[in-house]
Amino acid sequence: MAKPSSADGRTRSTVQIFIVVGLCCFFYILGAWQRSGFGKGDSIALQITKSSTECEIVPNLSFDSHHSGEVSKLDEAGSKPKVFQPCKAKYTDYTPCQDQRRAMTFPRENMIYRERHCPREEEKLHCLIPAPKGYVTPFPWPKSRDYVPYANAPYKSLTVEKAIQNWIQYEGNVFRFPGGGTQFPQGADKYIDQLASVIPIANGTVRTALDTGCGVASWGAYLWSRNVIAMSFAPRDSHEAQVQFALERGVPAVIGVLGTIKLPYPSRAFDMAHCSRCLIPWGANGENFTMNTIKLSMN
Repeated sequence: MAKPSSADGRTRSTVQIFIVVGLCCFFYILGAWQRSGFGKGDSIALQITKSSTECEIVPNLSFDSHHSGEVSKLDEAGSKPKVFQPCKAKYTDYTPCQDQRRAMTFPRENMIYRERHCPREEEKLHCLIPAPKGYVTPFPWPKSRDYVPYANAPYKSLTVEKAIQNWIQYEGNVFRFPGGGTQFPQGADKYIDQLASVIPIANGTVRTALDTGCGVASWGAYLWSRNVIAMSFAPRDSHEAQVQFALERGVPAVIGVLGTIKLPYPSRAFDMAHCSRCLIPWGANGENFTMNTIKLSMN
């Protein structure tokens, strides 16, 4: 058998080298192409993108501000805020829809005369109700619960009329509120303790309460420490500034009365309704007052 020559061996080696180099180049180019991300799907996406960006331009399209002309036409005098001057000092205690002189012209049946009666257009004041002379920033809570600067509500009638009931006491330049009330002259805290013995106040069942005929709102003021928020209301009557005292103390309160107009609260707004000698005729008018209050607290 003839031995292969060295020339044939070199030829085969050269061919193998070229094949290997060729394959390497091929796979290198293939990998670079794949890595570039430009495949069939990308070419399709490029065509769609190109076709979608070739949109028609509307010839009359305007990018100018459309309100620039209106601004220039504004009346400079009309653009200035209207300034209201202070009312005369005699209106310091004026409440437009609770004016006592107007109230006395309405019927007394069903407490109509104690409800809101707003003035006619020609009677309305167009001025700012002034604060009492010497008015100062109210005390922060909890001090405000017990003290109100005299200048903020300068009315002493309650210190005389309710003296034995401990509603309010005048001490120097401040009013002090011992926490008493018509039904609880010994203080609201003890009274609330008595209520808590039959009503689940401490466990969170009662979170909101409606205090009817609140006076100076000591009951609501002392409920804050029990995590109960009370809305207190009382009419604008001969007890001067009772609701004003409540507000100065930092207790939510409004001037209001149970009459022919429903209170501005929805059903289930309160977990509890409270009356402590509030002078509301619960049995009158077909017990209408009773039913309306029950709806507020129990519906």
